[in-house]
Amino acid sequence: MIQFYHVSKTYDGRRPAIKDVSFKVGKGEFVFLTGPSGAGKTTILKLMLCAERCDDGQILIAGRNIARLKQGDIPPLRRTVGIVFQDFKLIERKTVFDNVALSLRILGTHEETVQKKTATILKSLGIYAKKDSYPRQLSGGEQQRTAIARALVKDPLILLADEPTGNLDWEVSQDIMALIKDIHTQGTTVIVATHNPELIKRMPKRVLQIEGGRVKGE
Repeated sequence: MIQFYHVSKTYDGRRPAIKDVSFKVGKGEFVFLTGPSGAGKTTILKLMLCAERCDDGQILIAGRNIARLKQGDIPPLRRTVGIVFQDFKLIERKTVFDNVALSLRILGTHEETVQKKTATILKSLGIYAKKDSYPRQLSGGEQQRTAIARALVKDPLILLADEPTGNLDWEVSQDIMALIKDIHTQGTTVIVATHNPELIKRMPKRVLQIEGGRVKGE
């Protein structure tokens, strides 16, 4: 599903963010991407989204080399990839419902389908009762559930989560990781970037260790 071949990325001529990184993630696999802050985890996720372009190497998603995609071909790629951030990145002036529905509306989905799919995903994640609330009215856990709903409403093949529990207390973190685990059991390929070893201990999955911009033990 995801393949990195000798991928490197440097910002502004400084020390490489990642250097000669190679790994594979199979379809339907769950992988932790771990390492200290600044190790290169977020860069790897950004490269998968084409939010950044690599300097060298190849990145294949579902057999397609996304490192060479033209700008106009990036939106179709992003329809297959959902992303969840540590700081939620919800739009403050929009309700929970409209935050989640936005990606479908951008895709030009028929409004009847938007209404149905958004309601369904909010119910499945236990936040339908908050559909008319604004982000500032939600707890941290509710905001993260909204962010996950937004990522999932377009039925992505891949879910990327960048420190998804970084701003949450331990109990809520456990709930969010259980939710991500449930998503994985439905067949979604999941990559979770985290520097929290306790999360990894409690959910034994394959681990890619990033240190100094390189993958260790792959």
